[in-house]
Amino acid sequence: MQKKQAQNYLDHIPQRHPDIEFETGEDGIVTLLVEWKGFYHRIAQRFFHRPRVSDIRLDELGSFVWLAIDGESNVHKLSKKLEVQFPDMEKSLSRLIKFLEILHDNHMIIWKGEKIK
Repeated sequence: MQKKQAQNYLDHIPQRHPDIEFETGEDGIVTLLVEWKGFYHRIAQRFFHRPRVSDIRLDELGSFVWLAIDGESNVHKLSKKLEVQFPDMEKSLSRLIKFLEILHDNHMIIWKGEKIK
């Protein structure tokens, strides 16, 4: 039986998912526009009056990270940029990794080299 290799998140390179659109407000806050597709989403839209597109407004930290994701910088470089921008923030690396995991789990970002779902 093969051992599961531990992931080193510092080497991962996040990329924005091409299907996710976003807007940046005058205050620099990013709003992600997520379109709900698929059979079950269409049923929910029709019968339960769910929106076709959801607006997800990020906070200052999330907006900074989203705009810093360029498809070239790895997580380590992003954490260094984050430390420069927010020097007083505690546990910035663990917060960044958790935020990127949430974005990845919700198909808003992909890791470079990963197939798009």
